[in-house]
Amino acid sequence: MPTAISIAILTLSLFFTALAPAAARADTADFDIERIFSAPSLTTTAPQRIQISPSGEWVSYLAGSADAPNVYDLWLYQVRENKHQRLVQAADLTASDITLSAEEQARRERMRISASGIVDYQWSPDSQSLLFPLQGQLYLYDIASGNTQQLTNADYFATDVRFSPLGNYISFVHDYNLWLIDLAQQRTLQLTERSSATEQFATAEFVAQEEMKRMTGYWWSPDERHIALTRVDLSQVPIQTRVDIHANQSTLVQQPYPAAGQTNALVDLGVLSLPTELSQESAEQLSQPLSQQLKPQWFNLPKRHGSGYLARVNWVPDSKRLSYQWQNRLQQQLNLYVQDINTTGAPQLVLQETSAQWVNLHDDLHFMEDARHLVWASERSGFKHLYLYRLDGSLIRQLTSGDWNVDEVSHVDEITGVVYFTGRKQTPLERHLYRASLNTNTPSQPSQLSQRRGMHQVVFAGNGRSYISYFSSAKQPPQVSLHGPTGERIVWLHENKINAEHPLAPYIEQWSYPEFGELTAADGQTLYYRVHKPPMMADNRRYPAVVMVYGGPRAQRVTNSWGDYFTQYLARQGFVVFALDNRGSGNRGRQFETGIYRQLAQLEVADQQLGAQWLAQQSYVDGERIGVFGHSYGGYMALHLILRAQQQFAAAVAGAPVTDWALYDTHYTERYMGTPQDNPDGYRAANVMTYAKQLQRPLLIYHGMADDNVLYSHTALLTWQLQQQMLPFEMMAYPGKAHGLSGRETSIHRYQMIADFFARHLQ
Repeated sequence: MPTAISIAILTLSLFFTALAPAAARADTADFDIERIFSAPSLTTTAPQRIQISPSGEWVSYLAGSADAPNVYDLWLYQVRENKHQRLVQAADLTASDITLSAEEQARRERMRISASGIVDYQWSPDSQSLLFPLQGQLYLYDIASGNTQQLTNADYFATDVRFSPLGNYISFVHDYNLWLIDLAQQRTLQLTERSSATEQFATAEFVAQEEMKRMTGYWWSPDERHIALTRVDLSQVPIQTRVDIHANQSTLVQQPYPAAGQTNALVDLGVLSLPTELSQESAEQLSQPLSQQLKPQWFNLPKRHGSGYLARVNWVPDSKRLSYQWQNRLQQQLNLYVQDINTTGAPQLVLQETSAQWVNLHDDLHFMEDARHLVWASERSGFKHLYLYRLDGSLIRQLTSGDWNVDEVSHVDEITGVVYFTGRKQTPLERHLYRASLNTNTPSQPSQLSQRRGMHQVVFAGNGRSYISYFSSAKQPPQVSLHGPTGERIVWLHENKINAEHPLAPYIEQWSYPEFGELTAADGQTLYYRVHKPPMMADNRRYPAVVMVYGGPRAQRVTNSWGDYFTQYLARQGFVVFALDNRGSGNRGRQFETGIYRQLAQLEVADQQLGAQWLAQQSYVDGERIGVFGHSYGGYMALHLILRAQQQFAAAVAGAPVTDWALYDTHYTERYMGTPQDNPDGYRAANVMTYAKQLQRPLLIYHGMADDNVLYSHTALLTWQLQQQMLPFEMMAYPGKAHGLSGRETSIHRYQMIADFFARHLQ
C-alpha cells in the first residue's frame, strides 16, 4: 500500500541520520586502514533486511548501534503511530560468548554473513508476529502485546528457520533432522530421525550451499499439508582431514569434501505429508514419536536420473505437484520435472536446457497461480532471457530478447499481466529495473523503470504495490528508497547524502573517482576496465600501480557502483589502481563466458596481461612497478600472473588461493574443467605448481587456518613446492579464520600488511 507507507515512513531517513553519529572534526583527515574498518562506517550503516509486512502496515528492518554497527537488533516503524521502535535488542536475550553450532557456522560462511546479533527474521503470514533465531534459539515477537516468547531451549540449536505458509507451524533444522513447532499446541515435534552420522535430512549438502546457492533442504507446500525434503547420504563422499588451528587450540576436522572427479553425496527428494488431525491432537494422544509415524515418499532421484545434482525445488501452487530441477554430473543438461505427489509414477519432463559447455543455474522460475503456466529464464539465445510456457512444456512466447542479459525476475504481477526484472539492456556496467507485458509482441523493448545510472537491486513487496531499491554508483554510496510499481520514488529510507555530517565528509574532497574504458581482446570481444588515479598527481611523474584482480567465471568487478575503500587508500598512497573483467566473467553472454571451458587460467591470463600492457603505456604509470592483488580465484590469478607474466608484474599478493583444481570441489571445478581423469592436460596447464619454479618476483601469500572452502592444503602444497625450489616468498597464516577472513582486527592487519608489502616492493 504505497500511500500508507509513504505517509508512515517519511521520517525514516531522518531517523537513521539521527542514529548515526556526526563525523568527527579531526584536525587531519587521515584516511588509514584502521579508519576503514572502524565505526562509524564510512558508507554509513543502512538498515538491513528491510521488509514490508504482508498487511502493508509496518516496515521492519535490522540495524546496529553506533558503537556496535555489526550487532543487529530488530526494529519496527509503526504506520499509525508514525514512530520507530526497537522491538528486540539482541544483547538482552543472549550472552555474546555462545558458540554457534558447526552447522550454523558453515551455513553463515556459505551465506557470507559476518554480522552477529539478529541476522535474520520473518513475518508471520497474518502480520501479527515476527520470528527470529538468535544464537540457535527461536523467538517470537508479538506485535499486539510487545512480548517476546522463547520457543526453544538449550536442547536445540535451530537453523534454517521459517513459518509455514499459513502460519500454523514453525519449522527448523537441528542436528540434521527436521523439527516442527505446533503453535496451537505449543509443542515441538521431531519429523525425521537419521540413522547414522552420514545421513542428513532437510539439509543442503556442501556443494549445494557453496556452489549452487541452494541454502535449504526442505520446502513447504502452499497449503502447508506437505513438506518436500532432502535425504543426503554422505557415506561415499571422501573425507578431507584438516586441522583447524585457532589461537588457543587445534581441532581435527573430518570434512566430507568431494574434490573434482570424486564421489558426490547421494541426494534424494521426498514428500512428507502431515496428518490432517495433527493440529487437534495433544501430545498425550501421540502413541509414538511423530518421526516414527511419518514415512516420506521418496522419489529415488539417484536411481532414476543417475549421477547429478538436485539444483532447485519449487511447489506448483495447487500443492498437488512438486517441481524439481536436476542437473547431470557434466552440468551440460538441466531438466525441469514436475512430480504428482499422489502417484508413484515417473515425473513429467517440462523443460530441458542443454549446452556444449555448461548450463548456468538460476532462480527465475515462477509458477502462475492457475497452476497451468510458468515464467522461465534461458540462455539458449546466447543471452539470458525470459520465456512464458504452459506447464505441459509448450512455449507461448519469448518475453525479453536482445544482445543483453536479464539478471533476475523481481516480481510477476498476474493481475496486470506484467513481469518485473532487472537487467543490463543499456550497458553491462549497470543494472536497471524493467517491466514487460506477459502478452508482449516486442520482447526487445521492455520499459525501463529505474532512471539513475548505476546499479539497482530491488525487492518487491508481496502484493507488488511497491518495492525497495538498493542503489549505488561510482559517485554515490549505497542508498535505500521505497518506490511505487511504476518506478516513482515514494520516500528515502536511507538517502546517504554526503553532507557535512557524513563520515565521508573529511575525505571526499580528495576522493578518487574511477575512469572507465574499453580494450579489445584477441578474439575481438570488448573488455571493460576501471582505473583510479591518485587524487593529487604531479605532472611528468610516473606512479606505481596495483591491479586488483578476481577473474573467475561469471564474476564481475567493473561496474558503475560504489567502490571499495582499500582502493581509495592505495590511491591516496600514490598508487594507480586498475581492474579489468577478463573473458569468462559474468553478465556478458555465453560467448564471452564459455571461452574458458576446460582451460582455466589461459584466456584470463592473456586478458589481464593485455590490461597490464595498456596500463604500462600510460604516461602517468611506471610500467616497471605494477603489482597484482587478488583473493580466492583472484589469488589464483595473482599467482599465475606473477609466475607467467613477470615482464608485466613486479610483485603479487595472493589471498586464500586455489592452486590445484584437483583439490577443489566437484560442482564448481567440473563445470569449467571436466574431471582430472578426462582433462589431464587442462588441469596441468591450470595448475599453479606447473609454473612454481619460475618465481622471480616478490610474492606474499596469506590463508585462513580454518578454511573449509579453499582448504589450506592448496597453500601448503604451493609453499612446499617453492621451498623445494629454494625460492623466497612471504607468508601469513590467520589462526581460526575461514575463507572470508572476517573480523575487524583481522581485516586491519591483513590490508595493512598488503599495503606495506606493495610500499616496500613498488615504491
